[in-house]
Amino acid sequence: MPASLPASVTPFLLPVLMLLASNVFMTFAWYGHLKFKQSWLPLVILVSWGIALVEYCLAVPANRWGSEVYSAAQLKTIQEVVTLLVFAAFSVLYLKEPLGWNHAAGFALIAAGAFFIFHKW
Repeated sequence: MPASLPASVTPFLLPVLMLLASNVFMTFAWYGHLKFKQSWLPLVILVSWGIALVEYCLAVPANRWGSEVYSAAQLKTIQEVVTLLVFAAFSVLYLKEPLGWNHAAGFALIAAGAFFIFHKW
């Protein structure tokens, strides 16, 4: 863990916040170009790689530091849930694509899966 964290940023919270930030960058890297379909594809790929580099600079330490308090399965589950939340917001706010009841049902099933990953049996 980094040595100088504010007291409010616990070892449990830091990886989640970093995964949240990394997912914002990755969502833009993967889907942000959909608003610029007329752009030259090789340029779009290069820009996406640049954005993804920032994502990796956040995700790799998030997983390394997070492994001190979470299992690998828990980290992957956090990442997937965060990805869905970020993508849902991105889809509605940036792409202006609506989400329907079927999306909510699918996300609820994934959340149920997350419950099983984190629940101690």
